[in-house]
Amino acid sequence: MSTYHRALTIAGSDSGGGAGIQADLKTFSALGCYGTSVITALTAQNTVGVAAIEPVPPSFVAAQIDAVLDDIGTDATKIGMLHVAAVIDVVADRLRRHEAGPVVLDPVMVATSGDTLLDDDAIDALRTDLLPLATVVTPNLPEAAVLLGGGTVGTVADMERAARGIAALGPRVVLLKGGHLAGDRSLDISYDRDTDTVRQLDAPRIDTPNTHGTGCTLSSAVAALLARGAAVADAVDGAKSYLTEAIRAGADRRLGAGHGPVHHFARTWTGT
Repeated sequence: MSTYHRALTIAGSDSGGGAGIQADLKTFSALGCYGTSVITALTAQNTVGVAAIEPVPPSFVAAQIDAVLDDIGTDATKIGMLHVAAVIDVVADRLRRHEAGPVVLDPVMVATSGDTLLDDDAIDALRTDLLPLATVVTPNLPEAAVLLGGGTVGTVADMERAARGIAALGPRVVLLKGGHLAGDRSLDISYDRDTDTVRQLDAPRIDTPNTHGTGCTLSSAVAALLARGAAVADAVDGAKSYLTEAIRAGADRRLGAGHGPVHHFARTWTGT
């Protein structure tokens, strides 16, 4: 019997389908993985913003993780929106208890629309409990500043310093997203603590409002490629390429009145 490459997402649900577990599962499928999910929060959300958030009880988050990993297992785990400290504690506990493969942590704090997705008291728990368990962490520039306790990250030199500082908190690789920088290039920084190597990942910046779920998509692409057996550097590079393609393919499409989604299936949908 052949088997699947398995990828698990532990994240919030986006009723609009562009981010959260919906984006993760689309990305897993597009990159050849069987996706499973653990829902940490429900959101009433669309392309304009987040109208409401309903956290899932921590005990039920734990039950979902146990149900998936006791039976199906996973080759890699992506973690997204966790919202409250109690859920972070449960996820960290279950990751230590189960065989969860390499872990990709997207420290989701603010939605593309500007809505806050992480309680203030959860930031310390994220920093101390989950960062040490992560193989790859994928903050944007504001999230990096928060993880480091303040300040601003506004230049490439700042990004390199921030990536090293975050890596000192435990994760092996920091993929620091430079989407908030100005300019016609989209520059990310990848820092590998094990090899003390900094790499710049450069791509053209695509002029489009359809950027909802880009962070979720990038981190889940890293997880999917790790699940398929890629080395970490190759998974990071492949995820960057996949996201660039997905943004470009969705740039001129219209969905909703705000920030539309990327096109997760640009490589497989034809003629539409």
